[in-house]
Amino acid sequence: MPKNDNMLAILWMLNSGMKMTAKQISEKLEINIRTVYRYIDALCASGVPIISDTGHNGGYRLLNHFIRAPLLFDMEEKKALLHAAVFAKEAGYPLSEALGNATSKLKMYSNQEQESMLSRHLAGFEVINRSGYPSVQPVLAELEQAVANEFSVEMDYRTSHEEQSKNRVIDPYGMVNWNNKWYTVGFCHLRKEIRSFRAERILQIKRTPMLFKRPEAFSAREFFMQNLLPDLVGKDGLISLMIEGRSEALDDLCLHWFLGHHLQERTANQAIFLLEETSIQTHVPYFLLSYAKSIQVIEPQSLKEKLVAVASELMEYYRL
Repeated sequence: MPKNDNMLAILWMLNSGMKMTAKQISEKLEINIRTVYRYIDALCASGVPIISDTGHNGGYRLLNHFIRAPLLFDMEEKKALLHAAVFAKEAGYPLSEALGNATSKLKMYSNQEQESMLSRHLAGFEVINRSGYPSVQPVLAELEQAVANEFSVEMDYRTSHEEQSKNRVIDPYGMVNWNNKWYTVGFCHLRKEIRSFRAERILQIKRTPMLFKRPEAFSAREFFMQNLLPDLVGKDGLISLMIEGRSEALDDLCLHWFLGHHLQERTANQAIFLLEETSIQTHVPYFLLSYAKSIQVIEPQSLKEKLVAVASELMEYYRL
């Protein structure tokens, strides 16, 4: 076990309130007793108030009013961290290996009763996400380092409507996980503006010697959401979309990532959304088709006509 882990283990054992001799510690950790003495000295030098009692019932103990170190979590904190780790792993967290090591240490520094309790809480707690792209992990790891250390990266990036990738240099300001996909938000040197980039569309990435300074108080999340779901309050030319249908279908529509953002009113059998005409004609028909007869568009008439046109195109396509 590495030195830091052994020192933390000693601190944890003494924090339990037990008085332990150097021999007991060396046997438990399977290390030389002289090594125990060195670790105790190092802990004391770092400010940990370890008391050494001599005599027949002697041993090491912590000062009664010692303020617990941040890494000595209580059971609720450990449970919360382990549950959060499940979410992070399923989201494709880029430092999954380090995360696994951290959760293993949380369990390691728990006694048998605590470990059993944590196992019970984890046994019935699972998160299911769609499997991500395996190739995206090294990309995310490189982006995380670039964001933290503020160095520009060069990448080959392919957009959704391009066959060939383009070489770009960006200053990555942050990373966002949205709808089970990872994005980076940053300044694009090619377009001379802040843009967002899908991580799995980055075919190659490497750091450059160039450094940048992230704009103060910049939020990658706010930028991303504003571009994805702009605020339409006070904007002219908005159209009401009125839908009636079964309650469970309307509930689902009102929670939709796009439609839910534009919800204006909801009753038992009706939902009203306020959107731009372009969205109603381009995006909304494809959102609604999967609901079939469980919903009915009341207005606008133009959306009804668009739904008929899209359904007709699909029928013709599958007749070929």
